[in-house]
Amino acid sequence: MTPAVTDGSRDPRTARTRARLRAALLAACEEQPPDHVAVAEVVRRAGVGRATFYLHYDDLHALALDACAEVVREAVEALHAWDRTPPGPDAPPEELVALLREVRAGAAVYRSLLGPGGGPLGELLHRELRVRSLDELRRRRPSGSGHDLTASAVAGLFTGVLTDWVHDRTDASPERLAGQVWRMLLAVHAASASHGQSTVTGGASAPLG
Repeated sequence: MTPAVTDGSRDPRTARTRARLRAALLAACEEQPPDHVAVAEVVRRAGVGRATFYLHYDDLHALALDACAEVVREAVEALHAWDRTPPGPDAPPEELVALLREVRAGAAVYRSLLGPGGGPLGELLHRELRVRSLDELRRRRPSGSGHDLTASAVAGLFTGVLTDWVHDRTDASPERLAGQVWRMLLAVHAASASHGQSTVTGGASAPLG
């Protein structure tokens, strides 16, 4: 079974082929939902054969996850772009603002990949955010409890808000949304701290997982 995320290939030819397939899928998703895209269309756009496609990916779902990998990495890093103490509630990380600007600029693609049920991007984003948040919480607060619930809340909140935003269910500029999301995430950690799940530092702000 091929891995879901395949950017790490050391073979330049493999990397180039996968990059072409990812670009072809994203281009197709600008015009239609991922579940309407067929392998035949992707390989036509990429200029490769079906056999080549299946050498690299088991199916279109695996390709979609790979295509989403970079924005997921950026999202995970944006929510953890600080060292010891997170910015206050009125100063979201600039990396988060930059990420939301990027998503807004490519709204058609992200709208397609973030479907009502989560879609391939939502699925990967939720999973990777939860894993990173849980790792950070355990590292920063090893004696705390309830970290799994806090990590799930962080992942679910951000993924859900981002999905609704790209589908125009909520109206906010990238800058405003970054501030709102950041305050909500801090509130999640403050709530978990009030139940003895972590230790609050830096005044009103709780360390984010």
